[in-house]
Order: sequence, then C-alpha cells, then structure tokens
Amino acid sequence: MFGGIEAGGTKIVCAVGTGPDDLRDEIRFPTTSPDDTFGRIIEYFSEQNKTAPISAIGIATFGPVDLDKKSATFGYITPTTKPGWTNANFYGSIKNAFNVPVGIDTDVNIAGYGEYKWGAAKNLTDFLYLTIGTGIGGGGFTNGKMMHGLQHPEMGHILIPQDKSEDPFEGNCPYHKNCFEGLAAGPAIADRWGKPAQDLEPDHPAWELEAKYISFALVNYILTLSPQRIILGGGVMDQEQILPMIMEKVKPLLGGYVQNPSLLENISDYIVKPALGNKSGILGAIALAEETFRAEP
Repeated sequence: MFGGIEAGGTKIVCAVGTGPDDLRDEIRFPTTSPDDTFGRIIEYFSEQNKTAPISAIGIATFGPVDLDKKSATFGYITPTTKPGWTNANFYGSIKNAFNVPVGIDTDVNIAGYGEYKWGAAKNLTDFLYLTIGTGIGGGGFTNGKMMHGLQHPEMGHILIPQDKSEDPFEGNCPYHKNCFEGLAAGPAIADRWGKPAQDLEPDHPAWELEAKYISFALVNYILTLSPQRIILGGGVMDQEQILPMIMEKVKPLLGGYVQNPSLLENISDYIVKPALGNKSGILGAIALAEETFRAEP
C-alpha cells in the first residue's frame, strides 16, 4: 500500500492505493497554513495505517521547492507568494511523522510521472507535461527521468511575445508581469476580461488570445526540448474549443522548420490532454511512493 499527496496552492488531495485500478481511499481539503495542512495530512495517513500499513509516501507539491538532496533545506518550500509557506518543511514534516520512505517532487513533474506510468506518456522517454490553471507549470522528462538541474523547471515563467496593441493587459505575475503565466493563467484571464475563465462563452475572443499565447510557449518548448509528446492539463484546458485552436496555430508558428510526421501529419496525437484526467497528480504521487520504496534498501 502506498500513500500519495498532491499539494496544490488551493487544495490538497491525499490517497492510498497502488495504481489507477486500485485507489482505495481519497480525501480532499483546502490548503491552509503549513501547520494545519501538515496536521491534516498526518491525521489522514495515520488513520489509513490502521487499515493497511503504508509502505511509502510520495509528495507532489506546488513550488518552488528545494529538491537538492544535499541541501540543508531539502524538501522545503522556497520563497513563494503563498502566505506562510516560505521555508515550510514539507518533506521533513511527513518523513518525521512516519517511519517509511518518502519521495518529493513538483506537482507538475509528478503529474507527468503518472502519465508516464499509466497514461498519455506510457512507452515514451522524452515528453512534456504542462498544466494551465491557477498557475502555469511544466514537468519535463528526458530519457524517462524527471528533469532537474539548477533546481526544477519553471516553464510557466518563460517570456513570450505580446502585441500591446492587441492586448494591452500588463500581466499579473508578481515577478515578471507579462511572462507566460502572467498572460495566460486562469487569474490573468479573469483580470483581463473581468470574469473567471469558466464564465466566458466558448466563442469569446479570450480563447483566441489564450490559444495564441499557449502556442507561442509550445513552439519554444518544441524547439528547445524536442519532446515526443506534449500533454496539456489544468482547468483552462477544460475548455473543449481551445485544444484544436492551439494545434492550428503551432504548425504555422514552426514555419516548417521541424520536419517530423508527428507535427506535420499527426498533431492531434502530439498535443494531447492527460489520459488520467484529473488523477494524474495523485496517481503520480503514488507511483513516486512506489519508486522511492523500491529504491531504498
């Protein structure tokens, strides 16, 4: 039995099981202060332990997060705009509560890992998972491994072209204003148009602009990371009309430079939605728990 934690900026999902066909229990609650949130997570798994012992726990967390295992702050949330969470010891709080292996990575990396194990990235080695919702984040995989380096990818904060005559919105990222997230995440849509994305009509001009910004970003990722597939998740992608609009824009933006049948002939199989739906993150956390368990002596 493995435990999974999917920690987003607004809600926490905890579950136990072994995979898509064996999710035995799941709970959701709001993300509040670190002390309250960690307390509720520990209470949940302590209760589940009474039914079946948990062998390991995987954490998929919002970031930024320190993933350097040699660092004194490994598993800590690093400076974030979420009040009270800067320097919160996520990994240590869970590890100290349970005498089992614990793995931790970003929510987008782990959602991508879930898709790699059981979903739209199965049998691939190099792909990109991108979530477009309250924020924008990306998990990159190369040779079947989650991409790390200086820290972890922050794909939502790349700079993309903005035509100020078409879109005078200054962007709402507190760090960069008009980066990808500042122009195209859910809050940016709401601030620009005066109502939440889910309240905008399918033919609203917001979606043409949104598809344009997402397409700019995808072209940059295609040219730099050369993924075998791009998986687009998050609440904004619940708008059924937007995926075909993105596909239609990506090919001309590439200008014929990438001559590959996946893009030229089968783009609907290249830019896809998560096969696991909204379970990518929590299933990825369970997969991380199993991997961590197998890796520890």
